[in-house]
Formats: sequence, C-alpha cells, structure tokens
Amino acid sequence: MLTDSEKKRYGRQILMEEIREGGQEKLKSACILVAGAGGIGSTVLNCLAAAGIGRIRILDCDTVEMSNLNRQILHWQKDIGRKKADSASEKLQALNPDIDVEVMHATISRDNILDLASGVDGVVDAMDNMPARYILNEAAVKMHIPFFHGAVHGFEGRAMTVLPGKTACLRCLYRGPVEREIFPVLGTAPAMIGAIQACEVIKYLVGAGRLLTDRMLTIDGLTMTASEFKIHRNPNCEHCASPR
Repeated sequence: MLTDSEKKRYGRQILMEEIREGGQEKLKSACILVAGAGGIGSTVLNCLAAAGIGRIRILDCDTVEMSNLNRQILHWQKDIGRKKADSASEKLQALNPDIDVEVMHATISRDNILDLASGVDGVVDAMDNMPARYILNEAAVKMHIPFFHGAVHGFEGRAMTVLPGKTACLRCLYRGPVEREIFPVLGTAPAMIGAIQACEVIKYLVGAGRLLTDRMLTIDGLTMTASEFKIHRNPNCEHCASPR
C-alpha cells in the first residue's frame, strides 16, 4: 500500500490512466538491477528512483574520474576517487528516501552474474562494453528476466527491450565478438537513451504501452531524427535459441 507521503510524491503520475495507484504499487514492489552507474546509468537510476521503483540494485566496480563528469550526472567534482555505486546511491537516497538502494561493487562475469541478478524483476544494461552486455543478456535470458539494452556513441544512441522466450535478444542482433574501445560521447546521448530505458522499465512493470521488443530504436541527436529497425530472432542464437 502507498503511504500518504508516497501518494503526494507520485501524485502526477498516479493521475495517469496507465498507472493509477495500482500501477504505483507495482513500481514500489519491484526490484530493478542497473548494471553500470556511468553515463546511461546515471539517467536510468535518477528516473527510476524519482518514479518510485521500490528497490534499486546498482552494480558497478569503477571509481569516479574527471573524464566522467561530462555525462555521468549523478557524480560531481567532489566524488572523484569514490566508487561510482556509492556516489550514485548517495544521490538517489537524497532524492527519494522512500526507496531502498543496494550497492554491489563487482566486475561482471559468467561466474557471478546469476547471483548478482538473483531476485530482480528486470535488468538494465547501462554498460559501455559488449563483453559485459553479452554476459548480462545471456543471464537475463537464462533467468527469464526482462533485459533493457541501451548504447551510445557521439550524438547517437540506441535502445531495445528483450523479453526472454518471446522476443529477439541482444545476441540475435550482434552475432560476432566486439572488442572494448574508448569512444566519443556527448552527455546528451546517454541522457536520452537512459530516459528511454527507464520508460521501458516502467511500462513493463505496470503493463502499459508498446515495448521496444523485436525492434531497435536509434536516435541521432545531431539531426534530431529517430529510426526503427526490425530485429528478428535468430533460430540458432547461442543465447536464446530453444534447446533441441
């Protein structure tokens, strides 16, 4: 049940036909894992906390650096040298003391991801490298947990949502190995994509609207245009293909 304080805090979204009090209670009871507290993760975390996701699990092992501050808006000058997960948690708890924030300082691997994602209702991919994304995608598929992918480069960004067993997964889209690289990014790109991912999470939890399943949404901030690409399930996908 929502408290009087929560009804006041979330009053504007409770007015929405798609949410109402019942939907807000679903958000309150949910647990979402956000993998990455950097550029994309900062916006995702901020939006989910403000919307009233009851339990947010932050997974990040990195520390804040000066070069992060053009886009990682949960981290400030004073946070340089701190663990990103701790810095992010502090801001989220100050923003919304009614939610619970869990902090995990861990490097994602196939050995630990099933434990790290245990008990969550969704996994948000806010990472900056494909090897980690593949691990997250595979684990989400295996655990039948919705997976919300987002990526950015320069002015551009892309997002898609995976419902295991029902839709194409990230590995259906990217079929070859991808090496980690340092890439250019303007702070507005992760903000746009992070907001879209947070919207997808909320829509999924309350059962509203049309999700970005079996399609990739791309946004070019330079031309301010959006495109959509159909994604087909790969019957031989090493992550989501049905066992034979």
